[in-house]
Amino acid sequence: MSADVLRVSGLHAYYGESHVLHGVDCHVGRGEVVTLLGRNGAGRTTTLRALLGLVGARSGSVVINGQETIGLPPHRIARLGIGYCPEERGIYASLSTEENLELPPSVAPGGMSVEEIYSMFPNLKERRASRGSHLSGGEQQMLALARILRTGARLLLLDEISEGLAPVIVQALGRTIQRLREQGYTMVMSEQSFRFAAPLADRFYIMERGRIVEGFAAGELRDKMALLHQYLGV
Repeated sequence: MSADVLRVSGLHAYYGESHVLHGVDCHVGRGEVVTLLGRNGAGRTTTLRALLGLVGARSGSVVINGQETIGLPPHRIARLGIGYCPEERGIYASLSTEENLELPPSVAPGGMSVEEIYSMFPNLKERRASRGSHLSGGEQQMLALARILRTGARLLLLDEISEGLAPVIVQALGRTIQRLREQGYTMVMSEQSFRFAAPLADRFYIMERGRIVEGFAAGELRDKMALLHQYLGV
């Protein structure tokens, strides 16, 4: 198995007095696509945020590329080569597509050029002069993903990137994930949509009430359908 890019042990996370994650354990190998599955409120988004230190407090161990990060601030963690695509997308509505693409800082060498981004996302090239507020939901999601590819990050945290989008856009995003995987990117996806995640991921973790209750490889999907139905209603 490939060396782990990410290894999480006993991760607890808090928002104020609310204890949200209760000892999460997981690992992600270099070049893998790993999906966190679970219903709303299971702790998937909080897990991604906790990996970057974007929670009120956290404890346990989060080792990224061999470095313990539990005591580091978010900007130091990001500079280990991590890109985060949040559920709310976070693009600048008043700026053009191209201006949005020119803003992200470099966190590691090897970020994609704007022209490389346009090759991967032809829709964005067509809308390069359009303000963020004038883009469709699917175009905004593409832009949010494209921005982190500009940073040089090779470990991508993708939060609900398929949510609320038209099927044709979801299919296009799926093809993009496959293409990034072929280029050696490592990805952790938080997904409620099993149909989107199933053909993309190498491994899955099911979350429930702030814990990982099961982990399995893509080759075990058929044998895990009863479990998926229990936790996800699949």
